[in-house]
Amino acid sequence: MSKIFKNLDKPLLFVSLLLFVIGLIMVFSASNVTAYMANLASPYIYFIKQAIFLGIGAVLFCIMIRVSSKGYGRLSYLLLGLVLLSQILLPFFGVLRNNSRSWFDFGLVSYQPSEFMKVVTIIWLAYYYDKNKNKLNKYTKVFFPIAICLISAVLMFFEPDLGTMLIYGTIVGVIFLAQPITNKIKVQTVFLGLAAIVIGVIILVGTGHGILIDRQKERLTAENPCDNLLTTGNQICNGYIAINNGGLTGVGLGNSTQKYLYLPEPYTDFIFCIIIEELGLISGLAIIFMYIFILWRILYIGRKSATNTGASICYGVAFYIFVHIAVNLLGLFGLIPMTGVPLPFMSYGGSFTICLIAALTAVQRVNVENRLGEDV
Repeated sequence: MSKIFKNLDKPLLFVSLLLFVIGLIMVFSASNVTAYMANLASPYIYFIKQAIFLGIGAVLFCIMIRVSSKGYGRLSYLLLGLVLLSQILLPFFGVLRNNSRSWFDFGLVSYQPSEFMKVVTIIWLAYYYDKNKNKLNKYTKVFFPIAICLISAVLMFFEPDLGTMLIYGTIVGVIFLAQPITNKIKVQTVFLGLAAIVIGVIILVGTGHGILIDRQKERLTAENPCDNLLTTGNQICNGYIAINNGGLTGVGLGNSTQKYLYLPEPYTDFIFCIIIEELGLISGLAIIFMYIFILWRILYIGRKSATNTGASICYGVAFYIFVHIAVNLLGLFGLIPMTGVPLPFMSYGGSFTICLIAALTAVQRVNVENRLGEDV
């Protein structure tokens, strides 16, 4: 075990831990007012829960880091089946939150299958395509995993969870394009995918259904959202106010005014606004630079991998983190609908925090195998 820990990627580990600590502090700062004033709970409740999630993630890290990437791949078949089954059961047993039935509520903990599906799919696709690398000229071998992923994406759409579905779809697409599949099959797949999207949109519009639900349409307020402060522009405009309040150096940790119920759940989607308000634009840019460093480090590990499985895991995880950052920040500025996508390392949430730690652990395991060989 000591040999494994010695060969972890220390820069990636250090910056990841630093971001998790910053995130934990900011979850407490951003959530204590909402917890006390809106939920009549202890101001420490979300801080304690997030600390527990991080603790569970730490235990998961210690277990996962001992398992080989091939072991991940073999286990991913079982996990994929279980998560897909839980998605199928969501309409019957899931709880309704924010007009979306995306969660199972078990009292003390909640479980969001779509979050786990992202990470499980990254590992499963990486292993599947590497295992069948000599058969990727056969359409059945190439399209089988795409069909499974399509089923999962459709289930996400009908929760409805459009943001997660789009992120999931792009992750699957990136991993697919990174595989040693013939260009002919790749081009055909891209055209089939575009045709399926167009047909799906036509069917939805033709039957009177929209792609965006009403609350998502209301959040598309990039043009003068503050002109509609009391209606559709409320969240975006209050986010702008928080950012403006912060200036370069911030108003001080814990001194945000916008977390006083102006921003709904400021410890989730809008936590970056609170970070800039309290710590300033300079600190916000420092966090973005740390994100860039983490993404570069993961891609570096993937490029050094001796196996296609290891490389695909790293590329998939890098894109997984990047697209969450991009969707969250673009949503804050009203450029796309705010669809409830968490900001990595910062936002409160058990399912996403645990999945993010699992994804980073898989990357660290690839790095260990790069240094010591596949069979450590």
